[in-house]
Amino acid sequence: MKEEILNNPFFGVILSLISYRIGERLFRKTKLAVFNPFLISLLICIAFLKFFDIPLEWYNKGGDIIAFFLAPATVALALPLYRQLPLLRQYAVPVAVGGLVGAVTAIVSVVLFGKLLGIDNTLLVSFLPKSITTPLGLELSRMIGGVPAITVIAIMITGLTGNILSPAVYRLCRISHPVAKGLGLGVSSHVFGTNRALEMGETEGAMSALALVFAGLLTVGLAPLLKFLFGL
Repeated sequence: MKEEILNNPFFGVILSLISYRIGERLFRKTKLAVFNPFLISLLICIAFLKFFDIPLEWYNKGGDIIAFFLAPATVALALPLYRQLPLLRQYAVPVAVGGLVGAVTAIVSVVLFGKLLGIDNTLLVSFLPKSITTPLGLELSRMIGGVPAITVIAIMITGLTGNILSPAVYRLCRISHPVAKGLGLGVSSHVFGTNRALEMGETEGAMSALALVFAGLLTVGLAPLLKFLFGL
């Protein structure tokens, strides 16, 4: 009976939606970054599956449906980009430079800290795409010999960290320009960061969406080269 009810796509979809809704309500009531809806929904799903001893494969039947919409959702970010075209033309050079520096920094920092901590090369390679959106990160991980499952975890942790901590970091560093905020979030925290940027304003969201795509494409091109140069 348990398998008949839970071993179908609707279970994963419904659990994900309810968990996110709970996280969203908690965040709206408390306004605390620690109650980020993505983080709360993730914890609720994990706790539910563990408590009721439900196989991950059952949940993934619905989870895969949600994951399917990641790419279309990323493409939909073109709307705020279109609305901010004049601003994008005005800041074309800062966007290009910021995206390049951010992409290189994301990769090099992983390698340096990984080497310092003695992390295995396979694990290290899996961390390289941590700062780009999941569809690109998964394919890049496979291409350079990483473990896609580990890459997904790294991408989620990176995105959640940027989403939760970015307001405090901007206040601490006195960063107030909407273009700078958007670029920082898009380059470092991909879709999770862009979601936070859209909450800050349309300009921040547009710049983050542009930086997300630009940094992602740069990372796909640079990661194999830097992997070779660092001897991974």
